[in-house]
Amino acid sequence: MLSNVAGRTYKVATQDEFKKAIETVIAGDEIVIVNGNYNGWELTVNTNGTKDKPVIIRAETTGKVIFSGDVNKPVFQLTGNYTEISGITFSQCNVFKTQGGNGVLVELKNTKYCRVSDCVFTKNRVMVQFMPIVVVSGKGEYNRVDHCSFLSNIDNQELQVKISADAVPVYTLIDHNEFRDKDKVGWPVFNGGECVQIGQEPVLLGTKYAYSTVRDNRFIHCNGEPEVISNKSSGNNYINNYFEDCHGELVMRGGHDCLIDSNTFKGGTGGIRVNGTHHTITNNVMSGLPTGIRLMYGMAKGKTETGFYIAASDCIIKHNRITGATTGILIGDSKNADWTGKFDTNKYPSRTMQDVAPFNNEVADNTISETKTPVMHNEDQ
Repeated sequence: MLSNVAGRTYKVATQDEFKKAIETVIAGDEIVIVNGNYNGWELTVNTNGTKDKPVIIRAETTGKVIFSGDVNKPVFQLTGNYTEISGITFSQCNVFKTQGGNGVLVELKNTKYCRVSDCVFTKNRVMVQFMPIVVVSGKGEYNRVDHCSFLSNIDNQELQVKISADAVPVYTLIDHNEFRDKDKVGWPVFNGGECVQIGQEPVLLGTKYAYSTVRDNRFIHCNGEPEVISNKSSGNNYINNYFEDCHGELVMRGGHDCLIDSNTFKGGTGGIRVNGTHHTITNNVMSGLPTGIRLMYGMAKGKTETGFYIAASDCIIKHNRITGATTGILIGDSKNADWTGKFDTNKYPSRTMQDVAPFNNEVADNTISETKTPVMHNEDQ
């Protein structure tokens, strides 16, 4: 699945052997971790390949290199360019947050054109709320996470694109992964269990443009929290993903100018929830849901006002097919929800009443059948 370029191969079976190898490898070389069970590794991998000759880090046999045990710092933190890691399994890791840094299984930090492919993350547990197990962070560009499996992980976020005030990874591609069998997290208000999160701070940083693409992934029985995918930044694409029996939605929690196209939702508790402006929601297919698409009230409107939620506006909702729902499209959910005391108004200078109705949205040419209420307008009720 990864590039196969002639170069030197370094077989390693210990962390020290791995460290020696990364000091030597050049573009086109590969580091092969021999089959076995491992724990306690903490590696910074600053290797640099090229487009035609990436540096490869892989399991000797896919699925037979297994990392487990306690994790206090990144197991693999990639910091270079054109480096690919593949075939490794992370199983039953306990991921901690420490004063010296956060545990994480794989992090792409300030990397360009790096890739995590064909890896398995299963039955891992984070020990602090809001912790992810795979992270793309820093000022990275054109990184990719693909063909990986995230199975039965516990109390965690699976995959995070980390956005801060001064660092936004851009053009991340998340594709052809499977997320499956995720139970509800045990944290307060059942928050911190997203499968994919693009940005963490919708109120103050939601206008940051990440240009991430999440496409051709499968989400099966993902019940960690109400947001299976949580968009908290701008300019992202969600294309041709499949959701089945998930207790959660694809959520535009913050941000603007996103494309949500050609996704399939089958059963579960919801489809697409929308706050923010200028989203395009087209060609999605939904069946057996309570509500297919929800356009939400907010405390503020537009791209410049500050609100804990931004009212859905100037969005295009066209050519979606919804069948067997209770409500097809709900225009105006969470009307007059009162958030007094539920968030820090000093940190977030926002009104607490969710009373700004959705406006100026184009809802047309959708096909809605076998549904009790095809389109419900709640803005003026």
